[in-house]
Amino acid sequence: MNENNGTLYGIGVGPGDPELIPLKSVRILKEVDTVFAASSSKNQYSLAVRIAQNHIPESTPIRMLDFPMTKDREETEEAWLRHARSIIEYLESGKNAAFITLGDSTTYSTYGYILKNVRKLAPHLKIETIPGITSYQASSARLNIPLTEGEESLFVTSGVKGGDHLRSLHPKPENVVFLKAYKNAGDICNALEEGGYLENSVGICSCGLEDEEIIRDVREFRKRPPEYWTIIIGKKNKI
Repeated sequence: MNENNGTLYGIGVGPGDPELIPLKSVRILKEVDTVFAASSSKNQYSLAVRIAQNHIPESTPIRMLDFPMTKDREETEEAWLRHARSIIEYLESGKNAAFITLGDSTTYSTYGYILKNVRKLAPHLKIETIPGITSYQASSARLNIPLTEGEESLFVTSGVKGGDHLRSLHPKPENVVFLKAYKNAGDICNALEEGGYLENSVGICSCGLEDEEIIRDVREFRKRPPEYWTIIIGKKNKI
């Protein structure tokens, strides 16, 4: 390993509240030479940057990496590879960088794809990943609902394809969390009802942000689709 190479820090900035960023991440953000963040190819907006902004010195450059919002796997993988190479080039110049991502750095994060590509292309580089608070941890805390108790199990899944992941499980877990529930919230409600969770389910949109909304009766999602940052928590036992 070339000692002159920089280090890549993967940082999960949490779900929305800037005070939920780990102290270690705050320190690193103040020390690195640049900060990388993902954005849509349609704009330069990043909620992760918005959350972490107050912890990033004004003199530290923030480099936005555009990712296409597409179902084309080949196009998406090309973007991961292209950005990984840009980060590698930067690190090999001897500078340290942070890649910030929402929630936890290893849970459904863009950083996870960057991490795999950097490790594959440049195994000589040093990488340090700092965990962050997940959106579902923040949501259960905000709602004052335990995620699991005793010997209960917890199933965390993407809701992009509706409730089919839950339907496929036998036996069913005592607790389930649907992330990215915005597109198919109606079908998720159906799956929760089929599994016996519906009466003890709750939704939360934009947890920790100014427009936060708590949905105590998730049947509402059958009438109106929720906004993008939506999580649904379902429990077999009474909340």
